[in-house]
Amino acid sequence: MSGSEPTEDASRRHAKGVVGGRGVADGGAGNARGKRGSVSAGTRASVSAETPRPVDEEIGELIELGDVRVVVFRRALKSVHLTVHPPDGRVQITAPQRHSLDALRAFAIGRLPWIRKQQQAMWAQPREPRRELLNRESHYLWGERYLLNVVEREAPPEVRLRPRELTLQVREGAGMNAREAVLSRWYRDQLRERVAKLLEVWAPRVGEWPAQVHVQRMKTKWGSCHPGRRAIRLNTELAKKPPECLEYVLVHELVHLREANHGPRFQAILDEVMPMWREHRDALNDAPLAHVDWEY
Repeated sequence: MSGSEPTEDASRRHAKGVVGGRGVADGGAGNARGKRGSVSAGTRASVSAETPRPVDEEIGELIELGDVRVVVFRRALKSVHLTVHPPDGRVQITAPQRHSLDALRAFAIGRLPWIRKQQQAMWAQPREPRRELLNRESHYLWGERYLLNVVEREAPPEVRLRPRELTLQVREGAGMNAREAVLSRWYRDQLRERVAKLLEVWAPRVGEWPAQVHVQRMKTKWGSCHPGRRAIRLNTELAKKPPECLEYVLVHELVHLREANHGPRFQAILDEVMPMWREHRDALNDAPLAHVDWEY
């Protein structure tokens, strides 16, 4: 089993084009990556909203290393991936069938110090309080704070933005779920509009256009990229963060269309097209994560 030792920045990077919040760490090992798909010059991406996929209910094999439990899932992969998931530091290995459980145990033991470091970091990471969608509650758009004003009216639901105020108009008697659906749809629209404009700026600089960009709620990632399909996914929570955070994640994923892994060439391309990417990454990872009722 081959692989590279996690580096100081490993907690903020994902193999195969995944950008995770600080709570999602990938210490995966492997030397095989998918080849880039081909696309004709001038191809433009469609930016769409997408319903999150259902959680995989399969039960994996269990490795117990003292107080650390590692769940192993088998996939048709060429390499092994080790990931630590928020909010409680759940550890997962995704591996090909050819690796024995004993070999994977040895692999995990060799990375125990790194696993514990990631768990400690995510346990300490601040999280936003649960939103109740009530008047005078704080909400954010592009890093700016707005106070919520809920208006019940027999008219089509909508969201209106005013200086320092975000008005959520819903039908009379609308409950929490209905209010949340209206606001979530509005955030997706804000992100789609901004991404469409940013693609016009950054895709030419990177030299790659995605075929599709999906905007959706993601529990454990800020964004991801599938180079073979030339598809990028972005987390709707990015609409709440400062604009440079969205730009960093988008550029990060665009670069994955040129370089699938996070090796020296990947970082060299990022340095060339976005010299301040490390500062933007740190700003994103230092921001509180949204409250989520986590289910696995």
